[in-house]
Amino acid sequence: MTHNITIIGAGFAALTAIKEIRKRDANCNITLIAPKAEFIYLPSLIWIPSGKRTGDDLRIDLKPFFNKHNVTFFQGIVTAIQDGGRTVVTDNGNISNDALLIASGGRFIKKLPGIEHAITICEGIEAAEKMRDNIKAMDGGTITLGFGGNPKEPSAMRGGPMFELLFGLDTQLRQEGRRDKFNITFFSPAEKPGARLGSSAVKGILKELKKRNINTHLGHKMKGFEESKVITEGGEIDTDLIIFMPGMTGPSFATNTEMPLSPGGLIQSDMHCQVGGFKHVFVAGDAGSFPGPDWKPKQAHMADLQAVAAANNLLDSLDGKAATHTFKYELACIIDSNNKGTLAFRNEKRTLVIPPCRLLHYAKVIFEKIYLRGYRNP
Repeated sequence: MTHNITIIGAGFAALTAIKEIRKRDANCNITLIAPKAEFIYLPSLIWIPSGKRTGDDLRIDLKPFFNKHNVTFFQGIVTAIQDGGRTVVTDNGNISNDALLIASGGRFIKKLPGIEHAITICEGIEAAEKMRDNIKAMDGGTITLGFGGNPKEPSAMRGGPMFELLFGLDTQLRQEGRRDKFNITFFSPAEKPGARLGSSAVKGILKELKKRNINTHLGHKMKGFEESKVITEGGEIDTDLIIFMPGMTGPSFATNTEMPLSPGGLIQSDMHCQVGGFKHVFVAGDAGSFPGPDWKPKQAHMADLQAVAAANNLLDSLDGKAATHTFKYELACIIDSNNKGTLAFRNEKRTLVIPPCRLLHYAKVIFEKIYLRGYRNP
């Protein structure tokens, strides 16, 4: 019997799952639903503001990849999931399936008043280009960068890219001979931002901020933004440009399902990436809420690890077998500053931090090239 598998999303988890499924099953029908048949390499958005990358460098046409792996692309935006997961409703029609993998990613919480005045770079290439163009047009002034979280889902946040933007911006302005014309301020409601990276990493980050003469405004709950202000319970920060990474919640269609949601609005899953109470329905990546340690990360590396487990359990479930594949929690991050990188690694056994060096910057560049080559030349 040929099974029909539907995958929602075209990011890290979705593409890794396709490769994993095809290792075991060359004949099943795979339909991938996404707004576009393209992959955006989000980790390198941090290099767009300085001009080290352009949007075209990070935008991959997935048609060759889909052809190689015999995947049917369905263009659409998912609006609901019905019939216990067997029907995916989109703005372009419905898709039926025998098994479903949700790998759509999450979405940023945009509830703070005035948040339209802030640029959220991880929203995509356009946001990164907007940051680039704004900085290029400035003769000087104050740039504020910060991140928030989801109080009901502590793991649903993006802190790493903001540290990279902070350090990268400082490097960029120094290389341009303009650093003395700018004040850079970092803000966060956390007193010790980056705590998931480990205590030694936090100390290193705070030390690096001080070394680069980057001001800090930490430990104060966010209240909102104005065009030229960041407003917190600890005071206001006058600014000329705001870069802010909000906390994350589940995809917009999550509330239009009967699937269990976490308090933070993500799709609830177990360590097998299986959605409780829903047959042949799995989740991987930022859309899911998984059990685990308080430092569990939301990053591409984790999405890949979860996708491998989800794909194998999905195939096993279609064969009538119990889910047995799990994933390990592993945080692996090179915090880049445009010319140097700091390695932060953490798993359930150890934490490792390697101080800034050029070799790690080049390692991040090389990894990007190797990763993208697999999709450019499948």
